[in-house]
Amino acid sequence: MSWFKKDPLQIIAFQSYGTTSHFFARGRALEDESIDLEAKFFWQLLFNSWKRFETDEIKHTILDLKLPNDKLLETTTDGNGYFKVEANLKDLEASTDDDGWLRFQLAYRDAHKGHVIQNNNQFFGELLIPSTKADFGVISDIDDTILHTGVVSLLKWRLIYNSIFKNTKSRIPLEGSADFYHKLHRGASGKNANPIFYVSHSPWNLYCYLELFLKRNDFPKGPILLRSFSDLFRKKPQDEKPQKQKEIVNLLNTYPDLSFILIGDSGEHDPDIYMEIAEKFPDRIAAIYLRSVKHKKKMLRVNSLLEDYKTTMVLMVESSAEAIEHARAHGFIA
Repeated sequence: MSWFKKDPLQIIAFQSYGTTSHFFARGRALEDESIDLEAKFFWQLLFNSWKRFETDEIKHTILDLKLPNDKLLETTTDGNGYFKVEANLKDLEASTDDDGWLRFQLAYRDAHKGHVIQNNNQFFGELLIPSTKADFGVISDIDDTILHTGVVSLLKWRLIYNSIFKNTKSRIPLEGSADFYHKLHRGASGKNANPIFYVSHSPWNLYCYLELFLKRNDFPKGPILLRSFSDLFRKKPQDEKPQKQKEIVNLLNTYPDLSFILIGDSGEHDPDIYMEIAEKFPDRIAAIYLRSVKHKKKMLRVNSLLEDYKTTMVLMVESSAEAIEHARAHGFIA
């Protein structure tokens, strides 16, 4: 193989969400670096991690998007290869499957000299339109909520180690979390199809990794909402909210008739973000579940925050079993 041969092109569509009248999709156009998500040897894992962040994006290129009813939309990628498509359309639910997922097709409009386009220039994405049977939605953090990352470890060394030197097979979900989420998805009737949304401070570079982790460990399928890697280094105005908080507010605004259960951990900023959101939407947050972390100072801080907090139910949990018991007692699950 020639060292000068260019990598083939791909389009990664991030699982997104919409309504019966609002289409919203996003993703990224970039070169396929052939990252092996099954790699297990030290140097393979290190090389994979480098390739995840040393991306060769396809910037300022036109993409065509086709819906199941042959409706055509178009978008142009930005300087980092990201794209976003929004459109007000009618009767989108007519094109969804039984679980509420709408599948669409993406393609590069133009040929790119020297590059082969993967999959005969046919790429697919999905967005979720929640069922009318849903009683509530669930918004869950990922790091140290369902996936042990070590975000509160000394100097975050365990977070770095887990992110770089472990593949999805060796990453273990927190015990019972997938079962808890399936129970919330099915709801009190067992047939509610309550939507699950996964949010994280992690960058979009980890999207495929996290998507495979959730699938491999049998979590309910749901949109995965991350942030741009460049956002980690951007100097933000003092009053700007974290991207994770913006995503949650967008969900609340998109589904004004749904209440939500928020699930996170007590290790970082989830308590502050969730409590602020509950203050802004006091009638929309049905409950907040926070996983306890093994960090005395952080637990003391969170306990002091919750001491006189009465806006909505907040439960600090040591295990999924404890959360399941509480959710059943309050009629969220069967």
